[in-house]
Amino acid sequence: MFDLFRSRAKAVRIFLGALLVLVALSMVTYLVPGGFGGDRAQDQVVVEIGKETLTFSEVQQRLELAKRNRSVPPGSAAVFAQQMLDSLISSRALVYEARRMGMTVSDADVANALRAQLPQLFPNGQFAGTQAYAATIEQMGMTIPQFEAEMRDEMLVSRLTGLAVDNAIVTPDEVAREFQRRGQRVKLEYVEIHADKFKDQVTVSPEEIRIYFNSVRAQYRTPEKRSFQMLVADAAKIGQKIVIPDDQLRRMYDQNKDQFRIPERVHVRHILLKTTDKQPAEIPQIQAKAEDLLKQLKAGGNFETLARKYSEDPGSGAKGGDLGWIVREQTVKAFENAAFSLKPNELSGVIKTEYGFHILQVLEKQDAHVKPFEEVKDQIAEERKKQQVYDIAQQLADQAHDELTKHPLQAAAIASHLGLDLLSVNDVVASQPLPVFGTNPDFGDAISALAVGGVTSVMTAPGDKLVVAVVTGVTAARPAEFAEVEGQIRSVLAQLKLKDTVRRAAGDLADKAKAEGGDLRKVAQQMGLEVKTPPDFGPEGAAEGIGPASVLRPAFDQPVGSVFGPILVGGRQFVCRVAERVGADMTRLETQRADIQAALKEKKSQEQMELFVDSIRSALIREGKVKIHQQVYDRVLAANHG
Repeated sequence: MFDLFRSRAKAVRIFLGALLVLVALSMVTYLVPGGFGGDRAQDQVVVEIGKETLTFSEVQQRLELAKRNRSVPPGSAAVFAQQMLDSLISSRALVYEARRMGMTVSDADVANALRAQLPQLFPNGQFAGTQAYAATIEQMGMTIPQFEAEMRDEMLVSRLTGLAVDNAIVTPDEVAREFQRRGQRVKLEYVEIHADKFKDQVTVSPEEIRIYFNSVRAQYRTPEKRSFQMLVADAAKIGQKIVIPDDQLRRMYDQNKDQFRIPERVHVRHILLKTTDKQPAEIPQIQAKAEDLLKQLKAGGNFETLARKYSEDPGSGAKGGDLGWIVREQTVKAFENAAFSLKPNELSGVIKTEYGFHILQVLEKQDAHVKPFEEVKDQIAEERKKQQVYDIAQQLADQAHDELTKHPLQAAAIASHLGLDLLSVNDVVASQPLPVFGTNPDFGDAISALAVGGVTSVMTAPGDKLVVAVVTGVTAARPAEFAEVEGQIRSVLAQLKLKDTVRRAAGDLADKAKAEGGDLRKVAQQMGLEVKTPPDFGPEGAAEGIGPASVLRPAFDQPVGSVFGPILVGGRQFVCRVAERVGADMTRLETQRADIQAALKEKKSQEQMELFVDSIRSALIREGKVKIHQQVYDRVLAANHG
């Protein structure tokens, strides 16, 4: 498998990768024992492949994992479910067919693949041992036998699909035609019909709004709204009330002096001239340069200036060579010995390390010592406050939750008694930004799930706050009244009318330009519109100001002087004229032949691969070796709709 991934065309590797990802998804079976439902009805068979089956619950496990990993594009659950299910069926069908053809994977094949896939298990070419192997596989949620079984299936799939891609042939004529297609350049003239120019022409009457509302009345609803009270334990406010006596802070200091020990350290800066990745012949020159810099420093040269100019240490060079404080065993030995032997403001000689040549200067030096109490008193107090604040806030929030559960109508009294902030929120939609939380789906869902008098659990909010809320009112969703949505409908109709006006203006411009023999500039001037001419572009490029060449295919197909459009790109309307077209420079074909041939082979291999996989799957279905249970298949899609 791994040789195939290294040698096949890119598109084929992508296709195989997608299949193998789907095969690997079967690992979820081991990650989630028992599945997500446990309902025997959920284990109905979706498809039979030979004597093996794929069940409803297995598919749902894979989909749930994909959702957890955020592999499912928003709003695409149904499409993703169908694509993944079809790919699972295809990949398992390929494994079945490979085995039926007598293909096998030996232990030696698995060992070689393992060496390629997990090189960290083979330091210096030697196997790290079964224990390390098992630990690595365990991190994937599998056992060694399970992992190797999956690997064998992957290798079978790649060997079988490899049969499909070896026969892709690209002829010299195909290469020449592709070179001609890629090499042509087009220059356009275009007019963008801006919506702003027509806004003043759009009006929406009250009667139109009323008619539209009546035609789509069912689509407009006022969502459910909820009112609730929030009791907030604010860590910052609680901390302001906490005062820790000095004698308690002193005891904490005495009990934890080791935390405040400062080892011997020096504040050092250096200039580094690197020798890594340099040829041996260059080393003497680098050393001579270092010696020259040292002479400049001893003669009064500014260390910071010279470090910024010459030091090759990316971390400290821009800071004038400043490394800050260092302690023993933090740097290589030669550097450490020099740094700790120097006095403040003293320069070293040229020091050689495995990184290069250094010049050091010690700025400050401190012997090992314990920070005095007065120096760390505030730090100890702050840390102790943080510990107490968390405990106090949690206790207050838990107590508020318990009391609210018993007396949901007494939120104000409970907040006052416990010293918590009280916020009353009226008639809000749970999905909108809320006080304290902002946009928070978890809190919104919690509120939405409760009836009047229901109390949320204690929830963490931004800013080190704990919140518990009680629902005080629910206004049910209902059909919207005309007055509530009149402005919204007016805006919708205005946008629809504006789009239609722009579309008609673009069509009118194109028709008139064609009637004038392609004179786009003349017609645009008559209509008060601007003609633009972007730089020329090829079929793989883009037209500046419009978009990719893929949306401008007529530019490469129609004669020079032709007007085409209107075309809609990104919600904008354009009318274009082919001003000039230059063919490919065929004298450069040979320099690009190999790349073009590889790209065409890649494309053909992809097409052959898709046909190959589809033919195997279709043949196995006809033979009855693959049996899709359509009702269960449809139920998978229905379960993931939306």
